[in-house]
Amino acid sequence: MKGDRVEIVVDTGDGTRAYEVAATRAGRRVEVRTGRGVVEVSEVTRNGTAVRTARFMASRVVALVEHPADTSPGDPRGPSPRG
Repeated sequence: MKGDRVEIVVDTGDGTRAYEVAATRAGRRVEVRTGRGVVEVSEVTRNGTAVRTARFMASRVVALVEHPADTSPGDPRGPSPRG
């Protein structure tokens, strides 16, 4: 969904560096895959074609934060209001 984004913080040896992959158009989503020591974050179209991909060594990833798209309170797909 447009607005989805994933923030990745990576250890560079002398500090950290942050990267971000976001769904830039309607109908796209962000997928995260981990395997064989690699973390792969991809922006994917509706039919599953990767538009943009970022790969990181899993041992260097300090944090991986998924930020869902903001939804309005009246949207039935969104989270319920907290009281």
